This record gives sequence, structure tokens and C-alpha cells, in this order.
Amino acid sequence: MKIAQYGTTIAVIHAIANGLHGLAHLEIPIPLSLLQSLFVGTVIFLIPIIAAVLLWTQFYRIGSWLLLSSMAGSLLFGLYNHFIAISPDHVSQVAFEGWGLVFQVTAILILIVDGLGSGIGFWALRTIQQQEQGAL
Repeated sequence: MKIAQYGTTIAVIHAIANGLHGLAHLEIPIPLSLLQSLFVGTVIFLIPIIAAVLLWTQFYRIGSWLLLSSMAGSLLFGLYNHFIAISPDHVSQVAFEGWGLVFQVTAILILIVDGLGSGIGFWALRTIQQQEQGAL
């Protein structure tokens, strides 16, 4: 039950932070490529929601894997695009005012949330494995 609660909480926080970040992308504007848009829509937005739902069902193991993989994927995507690759999407290329401030703050917040989400996904899988080994 705690796994589902923590996983759902982090998925909701993740969705809010990424929603605000996406709004900043639109307002500045900082466009994404088609491939980036597909990744964001699928891995960053859709899969964590599916994972949170599955955590409350008999498919909680799949939900845990989806949570871990989507959060880790989002973490790596954000780290690369916002802090490593110099492009219009890099935090150093966006003014620290108005929507640029929202962009930069949410870029950092997303890293923290995705790191926590990855940790929760890993913890969930480890807990499930320990419970199954104890049942043997």
C-alpha cells in the first residue's frame, strides 16, 4: 500500500512540474523536435500515469517497472537537454526572468523529482522481490 501511495504521489508531482515546464517551453518559446515531443508525451507524461494506476492493482510489479523506467528516462532526458547539450533547451540559454525563471526552476525541480521517482521505483521493486522471497 505504501508503494502505491508514494508512487502515485511522485507521479502527480512529476506531472505538475513537467506541466509547468512544458508551459514555459510554449511561452518562451523553445520548440521540441518530433522525436523529443514523442518521448515527452509517452515516457514523461503518459507512462508515469499508467504506472501510478497499476501500482493500485494486481499488476503492481509492472507499475513499479514502469515507474522506475519512466522516471529514469525522464531524469536522463532532462539532465542531457537542460544541463549538458548546449542548445536553446539548455538552462544557460534561457533568460532568468518571466517564463525563463519558471523554465529554469522547473528544470531543476524535475531533476529532483525524477531522482526521487527513480528511487521509489527501485525501492518498490526491491520490496516486491523481498516479499516474494519471504513467501517461499
